Amino acid sequence: MHAPILDSHGRTASYMRISVTDRCNLRCTYCAGEGMEFIPHPKILRYEEILDIIALAEGFGVEKVRFTGGEPFVRLGFADFMIAAANRFPNVDMCVTTNGTLIGEHIEHLAKSGVRRMNISLDTMNRKKYEQITGRDKFDIVRENIDRCLDAGMTVKVNSVAMRGVNDDELPEFLEYAASREIDFRFIEFMPVGTETGWKDDLVWTADDILTEAQQLADLRPSVNGPKHGHGPARMYDIVNGKGRLGLISSYSNHFCATCNRLRITSDGFLRTCLFSDKVYKLRPALRNEKLGLDFVERIIRSAMRSKPIGYDLLRKMSANHGHDVCHTRMASIGG
Repeated sequence: MHAPILDSHGRTASYMRISVTDRCNLRCTYCAGEGMEFIPHPKILRYEEILDIIALAEGFGVEKVRFTGGEPFVRLGFADFMIAAANRFPNVDMCVTTNGTLIGEHIEHLAKSGVRRMNISLDTMNRKKYEQITGRDKFDIVRENIDRCLDAGMTVKVNSVAMRGVNDDELPEFLEYAASREIDFRFIEFMPVGTETGWKDDLVWTADDILTEAQQLADLRPSVNGPKHGHGPARMYDIVNGKGRLGLISSYSNHFCATCNRLRITSDGFLRTCLFSDKVYKLRPALRNEKLGLDFVERIIRSAMRSKPIGYDLLRKMSANHGHDVCHTRMASIGG
């Protein structure tokens, strides 16, 4: 066990998000869109390299690893890799964020192998609107796979990007869906990440506005007892007389930068310490250099953490510069 990693603001690094691919079978308007250029395969981290990074991270105090994409299940062998990672690191909380379109054939195997938690993206309750947002007609498949995950005994969180003029007219349907299933239905504010997402301030459907509207539609009470592994930055509310809960993640309007514990590893092996910054640190060359290896990778991570920014400061800079000089990289390339 190495010494925990602290940044200059006293924050620890206990949560790592690892993108296993920048490829996706959807083309969501706020993420990738059509015409995206993908990273060449030789530059993508190998599964063995990802396992090495997790081993290193566990050593300096990372307790949770989330696999992301793109869409993780697009990558050949990902389901088996995730099971192997969970078995190798039983003390690390392993989970995955997926669009839910490709997991059907893997659900039973994952559940029986001990992978018990799934985050699934669903931005609308309307099939036609789903196709407009994602560019693909996969709505029924996602809905079916959410129910199959629940039937398999998994804990399911459903994530929805909250967007004015896109899905803000569906709150009654969202609440009804959450109340009818044992899920956490979480709204995530639309964030200014990437230059081709069409982001504008007036498109942000804020967490406070969602809560105000939701309280007019349902009896909501702040959750006292969260799930075993917590709910991170989400504010959770029980839906009285319902099975599920409502969650609000105010990543734009009411930041949680002071307690940020995240590190992000992109699929091509770059470390990002803040979602709102394009500053990256190259890990892959060190991983593939026999003379450098993991010891040097750890030195890079510790050095990067010392200059980890406060994301909200970058957002204020963005506002002052009318949207310039923050994060221009597409969300699909970062890994969320």
